[in-house]
Amino acid sequence: MQVLTVELFSDVLCIWAYGAQARIDQLKADYGDRVALTYRFVPVFAAAHERIRDGWQNQGLFEGFNHHLHEVASQWDHVTLHPDVWLNDPPRSSSVAHLYLKALQELEQDGIFPVAPVSDYNGRTQFEEFLWRVRCAFFEQARNIARMDVLDNIAAELGLPAEPVHALIDNGSAHAAFHLDTEARDHYQIPGSPTLIFNEGRQRLYGNVGYRIIDANISELLDDTRHGNASWC
Repeated sequence: MQVLTVELFSDVLCIWAYGAQARIDQLKADYGDRVALTYRFVPVFAAAHERIRDGWQNQGLFEGFNHHLHEVASQWDHVTLHPDVWLNDPPRSSSVAHLYLKALQELEQDGIFPVAPVSDYNGRTQFEEFLWRVRCAFFEQARNIARMDVLDNIAAELGLPAEPVHALIDNGSAHAAFHLDTEARDHYQIPGSPTLIFNEGRQRLYGNVGYRIIDANISELLDDTRHGNASWC
């Protein structure tokens, strides 16, 4: 069976990545083991307060950004946005959550917890469910996901071990993995979050892309064997 590797670059504080989760779930449901998702994280909101202050200084700062996100989310009926998102103890950085996620990925690869999808989690793995719940903690509940205790509580809900996560952050392993994601971002010239990379970088889908476009790219790569590794889609 041919397996297609798809690299997904995102920032946990990106509303477009939050809204795109339904498409990722559909992709997994449609293709199952034929698609291998690799999650990579980019520091779009690594200095979140500075980013919002620089970008929204003439548009209401955090209040203006909050209003903008509610306008964006009003287009979707599959996600919920808290009224106080970015207003109630807003996170200073997405990097803490990204480091936590990179540590969990390493533990997953080492077999510390299963990599198989879990039916109770809409077919997501434990790692994928943790990622989703981190996004929900921020966007739905306006919790500060730059706080280690918030991330530990989410991990505990899923039965994921916090102590070895902390150890991998403390010894630099998670930082190294996050750095490799940054190098991959530069190599592929990733424009922002979310971005899907197919075919070893030959194809790239960025932003609020409809599922039928994603599906067409994957279907072409998996099913059209006449042109080798080149897709006409």
